[in-house]
Amino acid sequence: MLQLRSIFDFENKKKKLEKLNIEINDKDFWNNPQNAQKVSIEASTIEKLILSLKNLETNLKDIKELVDITDEENIEGNDFLDELKELEVQIEEIENEALYFGEYDDLNAVITINAGAGGVDAHDWAEMMLRMYTRFLSSKDMKYQIEEISQGEEAGIKSASIRVDAFRAYATLESERGVHRLVRISPFDSNKRRHTSFAGVDVVPLIDHNEEINIQDDEIRVDVYRSSGAGGQHVNTTDSAVRITHIESGIVVACQAERSQLQNKTRALELLKTKLILKQKEEELLKINNIRGDQHEAGWGRQIRSYVLQPYQQVKDSRSNTEVGNVGNVLDGDINIFIKEYLKWRRQGIND
Repeated sequence: MLQLRSIFDFENKKKKLEKLNIEINDKDFWNNPQNAQKVSIEASTIEKLILSLKNLETNLKDIKELVDITDEENIEGNDFLDELKELEVQIEEIENEALYFGEYDDLNAVITINAGAGGVDAHDWAEMMLRMYTRFLSSKDMKYQIEEISQGEEAGIKSASIRVDAFRAYATLESERGVHRLVRISPFDSNKRRHTSFAGVDVVPLIDHNEEINIQDDEIRVDVYRSSGAGGQHVNTTDSAVRITHIESGIVVACQAERSQLQNKTRALELLKTKLILKQKEEELLKINNIRGDQHEAGWGRQIRSYVLQPYQQVKDSRSNTEVGNVGNVLDGDINIFIKEYLKWRRQGIND
């Protein structure tokens, strides 16, 4: 029992639930409905898991007592064997909870796609990835909004950012950070030759920064431009889109999701603050040599997944070595197996 509680991080979960319940019982809790819904879902998830663990402990105790008083010859004929199978399912569910241990796992996130090497094919590949992620998010009922999109000159997109407001959005999408490689017969090549294209994906948790960081006007450059959209989405016809460049770090963020320039600037600043906080924490980790080794990195500049359409069909993740033959389903948004296996790989990296 102690081992299960340790894997599940039982005591910390209890403390977290107590903290969330205090927040829920505050008279002003529903003044922010979006945050209230997120907190309520998180509290409900933790409460169910705590109850599941307690029930599991009780059932295991009952079965042990039953086994102790049952003759070995009659064990196979007893109903408790079916109960054992049910317990295995309960244990697996609880162990899955142990996959979510990261500091930012429960937070909302922004996923950004950028076309890489490969010209128009890369722009098309970036747009295919945008479709893949939006279909995945829709299938999971995860609320999202396309924050920014930049069209390619001939086809596809140069870049796009998606804000995802859902419990554990960051943990769910963290597996996608890195370089994605596509191999196929190019639809833009009249000679029907095989081309390799790349797209980079970044995933950032939306940290509640409060007063942790303050950005002065002279530290940033703000550019305003006309929004663009694709696939029947609403497109603003005024210069309301905002791009902000942090001069010292070179970090660039953009937003065009809102109708007003002020709203877009506010949301872009929120993302910029998050990226600056993450950069600061990463620099601190580097200083004390406490950052993960290369084998566990999933950042930019590292090819994490290959999607091969020609001469054979296969999607392979280079971290978990997960392989899928049905590329069409993956491109239609079925990336669940890659996410689950990544979370296991990430946990294993901590245990090694």
